[in-house]
Parts: sequence; structure tokens; C-alpha cells
Amino acid sequence: MDYLEYKGYKGSVEYCKEDNCLCGKVQGMGNRALILYEGTTLDELRKDFEEGIDSYLEGCKADDV
Repeated sequence: MDYLEYKGYKGSVEYCKEDNCLCGKVQGMGNRALILYEGTTLDELRKDFEEGIDSYLEGCKADDV
């Protein structure tokens, strides 16, 4: 698995050596937002990624974006 995908958004999957965990960043956001996520397992990483996307979309809806 090279990336995660959820609701049309893609995110990277990387290993953070300093923190000994998996981490990533949603791709293609430009200057709109920075969505980072992490987890000690792929399941945790995916959950944090999906929660980040859902939170971003809720914020857009609340701001009528």
C-alpha cells in the first residue's frame, strides 16, 4: 500500500523513524489545508486519516465552502 484513499482524497503512508510510528499527509490540498495523521498500525493510521478528512469536510460545510 503506497497511499490511503477516502472520499476522493489520497494520503501518503510513511514510517517516522524518530517517533517509531506510521504517518502521512493528505495530498493535493495546496494552500487550502494541511491534514496530517499518524498511527502505530495501519488500522490506526487509516482511522486517523479518515477522521482528518471527515473533520476537514465538516469544517468546509460549517463555513459554506
